[in-house]
Amino acid sequence: MQAKIRVALLDMYNGKANQGMRCIHDIVGRFENQLALDVFDVRLKHELPNFEDYNLFISSGGPGNPLEGDGVWEVKFEKLLDDIYQWNKEKKQKKYMLFICHSFQLAVKHFGLAEVNKRKSTSFGVMTVHKTDEGMEDPLFRGLDNPFWAIDSRDYQVVKPHAKKFKEMGAKVIALEKMRNHVEYERALMGIRFSDEMVGTQFHPEADPVGFFSHLKKADVREEIIALKGKTKYLMMLEHVVEEHTIYKTNETLIPNFLRRSIRKIREQEGIFV
Repeated sequence: MQAKIRVALLDMYNGKANQGMRCIHDIVGRFENQLALDVFDVRLKHELPNFEDYNLFISSGGPGNPLEGDGVWEVKFEKLLDDIYQWNKEKKQKKYMLFICHSFQLAVKHFGLAEVNKRKSTSFGVMTVHKTDEGMEDPLFRGLDNPFWAIDSRDYQVVKPHAKKFKEMGAKVIALEKMRNHVEYERALMGIRFSDEMVGTQFHPEADPVGFFSHLKKADVREEIIALKGKTKYLMMLEHVVEEHTIYKTNETLIPNFLRRSIRKIREQEGIFV
């Protein structure tokens, strides 16, 4: 029996209660016959994996300003990114990494691919995400419509891609936020293929409809959203969450795409074709 592939899940929530970690555990659990999961509390406990011990990494979303750290965890996190990126340039046995939301912003900032700045207002809810031409061919989005639906929850954004750096890395923008013709703001980058092995999204592909619906129904959350967006948009948000072609489809598709492709590549590199 072949050994399970070890997955390092980087918890970036800094001790804050969240649905994201539960959802990631659930998705990875669908591959329990092939994957073994270890969790590292990066921001609160300064835990990071020995990167050589793992071939798969998932780095979660989280609260706060991606431009700030405590002088310890972000230094270790950035070293991990450099170690994995350099390893993949030199070794035949690759390591695969998925960045989600806060981690995505941190990776973009670290690699210098674009600007990361504060939004004029919080983006929160069920949103459409648009594939770019490169995104139409990207294996991460295989099986998803264009546009597809996802949960967006952020006070910061990734904008103004640095073309020179993208070219140097061979990186690609694979998704953009919805068109906003009524405002003059630039469309934020919602997905980047950093390399063949490293990819990330600004949105939350792990979100499941049951958990998010329960979250929206909480009194304090409901009041906050209504104050921010109005009651009509709040009710529309509830409707979108429970539709099968929206959040459910993204939850069932995107991270599983990442995991299946990574598992296949890792086994192939081991000489085990599956």
